[in-house]
Amino acid sequence: MKNNNEFQSRFLSINPNFNYLPTEDRYLQKLPQPKYRANLIGAGMIGQEHLRITILEGRAMINGLYDPNPGSIATAKQEFAKFLPGKEPKVFQSLKEACQDPDADILLICTPNFTHLDVLKEAVKSGKHIFLEKPMATTLQDAFEIVQIAKNYDALLQIGLQYRYKAIYHEAIHETLERQSVGDIKTISLLEHRIPFLDKVNQWNKFSKYSGGSLVEKCCHYFDLINHIAKSKPQKVYATGSQAINFKKFQYQNEKSDIIDNAFVCIDYENEIRGSFNLSMFSPMFFEQLIVCGNQGHLIASEKEDFMPGNRMKSNIEIMRGEDKPGRRITPHYPDLVEMTGHNGATFIEHIKLIDNIEGQKTSTATPTEGFWSVVVGIAAEESVQSGKPVYIEDLLKDNKISLSDL
Repeated sequence: MKNNNEFQSRFLSINPNFNYLPTEDRYLQKLPQPKYRANLIGAGMIGQEHLRITILEGRAMINGLYDPNPGSIATAKQEFAKFLPGKEPKVFQSLKEACQDPDADILLICTPNFTHLDVLKEAVKSGKHIFLEKPMATTLQDAFEIVQIAKNYDALLQIGLQYRYKAIYHEAIHETLERQSVGDIKTISLLEHRIPFLDKVNQWNKFSKYSGGSLVEKCCHYFDLINHIAKSKPQKVYATGSQAINFKKFQYQNEKSDIIDNAFVCIDYENEIRGSFNLSMFSPMFFEQLIVCGNQGHLIASEKEDFMPGNRMKSNIEIMRGEDKPGRRITPHYPDLVEMTGHNGATFIEHIKLIDNIEGQKTSTATPTEGFWSVVVGIAAEESVQSGKPVYIEDLLKDNKISLSDL
């Protein structure tokens, strides 16, 4: 048996170049035996990312699939076969069957945003560990109800806000919150420039009533990150944005798309930190940037994927601390094989934390309450875009009959 310090690599173990090795001759490259079995509920693009990573992480195995779209099931089975040729997952005919399957320990919920609460209500009847993809809900009432469900749920209920684990943000959190490299934080700014939303089954992500709107659907990751670094509750949100280019003429089943494709969002926190977020979804590339400024310096973290030839830095962090303290530049990365699994490795790390959570280890994964606050900022921003006025969070919660004492 290998000890804890010996070399291990799941990626090397599944490398087909070593298929000539008999099972009994595998030691360093012996595949770990999964301890947990997961049923995947929702087998679209993000569901298949979770399928791959569950298998690669190694401590759990995909046991079965549920998705009402036959195309999603077919492609998920093909993806499964790439890693485990000759084997097939179960395919369930109903949500109830998938949730109540006695062979599963974990339910991975990766269904469209507007279905999350209804799916979760069925899932919690099982008592199994649950992973719920972001955003946890599209309305404040649904998000609040999920927080209440989580309070009374004995098993794990983890929210899929994995941007905390992107290499640049993982290191930025370490520098700003643990090392306190910039001193007392005063401002936090995030930027995302990216391509438009891709196609989905039934095109649900083109309509705010199904997705929650762009600032909930996509940007809850970023609001979670700003909230996490601010370590405070949002007090006021002001946003401006529009549907400038994307899907202006798009219709589906005689309904016109209404999602915005650009925005500027300002957030005031109770501890007087100020946050901002800039979104552009008509960029021919992917670019993210985080800037944290404190009373002793600033940190700039950026990541880009621009499709241009040549080897250049994809991600970097710069910490500047004035004349009397050292600054530095670093290029945080996970190994290529990890970053290639999706979201530059963040989802892979999230799955490590998922199993760690199940096994009782303390991790920094997003709680349902933190997921709720990421939705609060997104919904407040969407409302501010529509009204042209700032949204006070206390008023927003009162309008939705939500008391802070219940969170």
